[in-house]
Amino acid sequence: MESRELSPASKSASKVARKVVRIGAATLNQTPLDVDGNSDRVVAMMAKARAAGVQVLVMPELCLTGYGCEDAFFRPGLSTSVMDILAGRVAAASKGLVCAVGLPVVVEGSLYNAVAVLVDGKIAGINAKRRLPREGVHYEPRWFTPWVDGRSIQIECGGAQVPFGDLVYEINGARIALEICEEAWGAVPAAAAAAGFADIVLNPSASHFAIGKHETREHLVANNSRSFGVYYVYSNLVGLEAGRIIYDGGAMIACDGKMIARGRRFSFDDGDLVFADAQLDAVRSSKMRKRSFTAGHGVSDGGGNTPGNLCVIKGVVEAELDVAAGGQFQAHAIPQSEMPAHEEFLRACALGLFDYLRKSRSQGFALSLSGGCDSSVCAVLVAQMRHLAIAELGEAEFLRRGGLKSASMDSLLLCAWQATRQSSAATHDAARAVAAATGARFVEINVDAAVDFYVGQAARVLGRNLDWQHDDLSLQNIQARARAPMIWLLANAGNLLLLTTANRSEAAVGYTTMDGDSAGGLAPLAGIDKAFLLEWARWAARECGIGIGPVSALETVFAQPPTAELRPPSARQTDESDLMPYPVLKKIEACRVRDKLELPETCAAVMDAFPDQPENQIRAWVKRFDDLWRASQWKRERFAPSFHLDDFSVDPKTFCRFPIFSGQG
Repeated sequence: MESRELSPASKSASKVARKVVRIGAATLNQTPLDVDGNSDRVVAMMAKARAAGVQVLVMPELCLTGYGCEDAFFRPGLSTSVMDILAGRVAAASKGLVCAVGLPVVVEGSLYNAVAVLVDGKIAGINAKRRLPREGVHYEPRWFTPWVDGRSIQIECGGAQVPFGDLVYEINGARIALEICEEAWGAVPAAAAAAGFADIVLNPSASHFAIGKHETREHLVANNSRSFGVYYVYSNLVGLEAGRIIYDGGAMIACDGKMIARGRRFSFDDGDLVFADAQLDAVRSSKMRKRSFTAGHGVSDGGGNTPGNLCVIKGVVEAELDVAAGGQFQAHAIPQSEMPAHEEFLRACALGLFDYLRKSRSQGFALSLSGGCDSSVCAVLVAQMRHLAIAELGEAEFLRRGGLKSASMDSLLLCAWQATRQSSAATHDAARAVAAATGARFVEINVDAAVDFYVGQAARVLGRNLDWQHDDLSLQNIQARARAPMIWLLANAGNLLLLTTANRSEAAVGYTTMDGDSAGGLAPLAGIDKAFLLEWARWAARECGIGIGPVSALETVFAQPPTAELRPPSARQTDESDLMPYPVLKKIEACRVRDKLELPETCAAVMDAFPDQPENQIRAWVKRFDDLWRASQWKRERFAPSFHLDDFSVDPKTFCRFPIFSGQG
């Protein structure tokens, strides 16, 4: 398209070159379809940025509607209403700012994941996403159409004609390009086409949490800032937006390959702002010295040529800011060291639990605390959530944001130890110790009478007595199922959210009783493997240095091997004897589910990882995993929502689709 001048451009290029522009990135905790609430938080963040002297601000991808609207994106009224809000109160709130805001836009009968660039109270242009992710937890091509590189058109918005498509901006001489989340992750990032032109690249993202991912994200932002020769400004969502995917925030600003500003991760607040002061003449000088760009793709070749898809705007990038003596920039950030995996897991789960609690309008959690690792970890995570959230927000704000009546742990977590005649004193003592250490309310219930009632009724119907020789699985499962009605009743009576404790390893092989220990509204651990959970519990017991600190009561959990305690004590039942060693299960799961390896390749990889195990044993374990995996898909379809925590998941609703019926292989 021809260069579009909304108002006369600045006449003095030399003056612009001396300017220092304050650039900012925001994180926001949004909720799908809460357009009014989301808009309130966007407007509040604009005000916060303006008060901090920010001139150019980027906010997260699809932040006006929420990223996780899924098939509700197809509702015609959604894009219409959010466009009206954009053109009205949101645009008006951008007075004195250049601001990038994400939303869905319908153009030419197709839906686009788009970002509006607001300048001083008006919509200057709207960029459409060109690269759509379709792997892992991402399904964007189901809803959105990718835009064509280099194409731009005019659309009607708020009663005015606005450029739409693949756009770059010159706002009072400050040159700005955009990459929308996935566009930065390809072999050739989308902003590479504008690298010779841009001073600043804005990246509005909705980048989900996975253990260890943030380090990769930091490298990406720093490397793109170096390779493009720009200030790279990255925003992200924060919180449990839609119920499964956790966003860790972590807004960033980088220049010349160096991270110059970092925002908070795992914040319990509505959002966070980070900013830095950018010298445009310095970045342009650096780009000329290190230039490795080639002309083309409709961008400037460094000789003053202007892109064909350029919006030239006289906007608000006017003021010259003070810069620290001798420095290229002035960074405003919270210093942050590398976060180990155990701490990332803790903080992600704590944030997920808090948001699930408040967004479901529950008054706390209920938990069948068995004295085993998984339920004990859940109890500790709830206690950590409470401590970390109150430490950041204060108790009054914790109560207000959560809609809670009490902040005490005995109100926030009800733990029930539900015994049968198979239960041991060791698990009882462990459950009691963990509840006491976390401050949770602890109740003891014996469900033998309920089990005996069901078994007796079954014997009457079948015309025979049930025994362990012939009815092993049935007698195990009825014990787990007999516990569900009582904990559900207690949860309902207290408006509590019932946690179920299945982990990813058990979900993969179906080692759980449907409508028994799988009963609940949220499965916070179903996105992580049992081997990691055992490691994490030891860390939480001995080394944890944040929140409530070490919970030594977890040591009582390690006193016995993991066991379901559903067979008579004489059977010496353990989880690993029922299945296989958890580290082996983790390796097989990674090979078959994450890496999609065939059976022979999986056997070879497991043999390499566990050379001390006999070959025939490994082949038997791989076959057992495969048989259980294929037989258990119907269970995975029915699991409670779970947090996505690792680089892969077995959740069929967010990551791993698999047929309920399948053949061998």
